[in-house]
Amino acid sequence: MANLGPKRLTKELAKISNSLPPGITLVSADNLEEWFLDIQVLDQNPIYAGQTYRLKFKFGNQYPIEPPEVTFVKLDNRPIPMHPHIYSNGIICLDLLGTQGWSPVQNVESVCMSLQSMLTGNTKNERPPGDEEFVRGNRLRPRDIDFYYHDNTV
Repeated sequence: MANLGPKRLTKELAKISNSLPPGITLVSADNLEEWFLDIQVLDQNPIYAGQTYRLKFKFGNQYPIEPPEVTFVKLDNRPIPMHPHIYSNGIICLDLLGTQGWSPVQNVESVCMSLQSMLTGNTKNERPPGDEEFVRGNRLRPRDIDFYYHDNTV
């Protein structure tokens, strides 16, 4: 199978360079392997009010057949959002980003919007259960972690 990634990513980049939904900003896309975007929650959710979060997208050779690796990045002015599905090291437990939940019709913009929506609807100012142990012990890339999606209502 041909490597669709570069062509697809070039198209996506052209599109998001020109227009992105409110609250999503392209920070940098210097190559077709790693992009950074900022997202904000636009509604009045007090957990995320006034905050901006940095997302890192890493694209493998199999994108868009396989999902990108998407994590939150901590910077001085970019915290890791509090959420029961987001670990304090920035790893996101979301079925959309796993092989099961991913579909090639998804793209960078739709992933950002899904994460925005996941934050918007959240009412729990807390980390996932077992966050400290997970963060201390995890040596796997996000896609290699066998998440058990225990609660998709969050």
